[in-house]
Amino acid sequence: MRHPGLLDRERAVLLLIDLQESYRRVLHGWDGVVTRAATLLRGCRLLDVPVLITEQYPKGLGHTAAEVASHLPPGTEVVEKLSMSCAGSARLTDDLAATGRTQVLIAGIETHACINQTVHDLLALRYQVHLARDATSSRRAADVEPAWTRMLAAGMLPTTSEQALLELVRTAEAPEFRSLQQLLKE
Repeated sequence: MRHPGLLDRERAVLLLIDLQESYRRVLHGWDGVVTRAATLLRGCRLLDVPVLITEQYPKGLGHTAAEVASHLPPGTEVVEKLSMSCAGSARLTDDLAATGRTQVLIAGIETHACINQTVHDLLALRYQVHLARDATSSRRAADVEPAWTRMLAAGMLPTTSEQALLELVRTAEAPEFRSLQQLLKE
């Protein structure tokens, strides 16, 4: 019996939030965030974990950065939204519910805005929320810690991209383990 707080590939879905091109020059730690988000995406695809993705007002903020978009499963439809919280999009909450999954692993931006509000709302909807610390950030570094403090107090479970993928693969005996191990070395 595994602890219910560990990610499980049969219960988890990856939610990538607003990793859009316009943040490239302004986001604190952009390169690391998109690299880790792409690693999560590639690992989740390898492990058959469903992927959902959003874009905040793409007319003004552009589309998902190529480093991430190039790894999306074929036919993935980006959910466009105007609300800060992804849960403010009926399409996203419907798509999430349709997966039948109860754990949401999140990566994206910005920590103090869309991530924070999404985490709180998904917790209110009774999802178990895991947030990859190394795959999220804000424009100003000072905005990150207060958001993390609030999300932790609300019940969010912190993780990293590597920790999450190792929980999802579970054992070195898994057929995907060697491929995942190579991905984590990149």
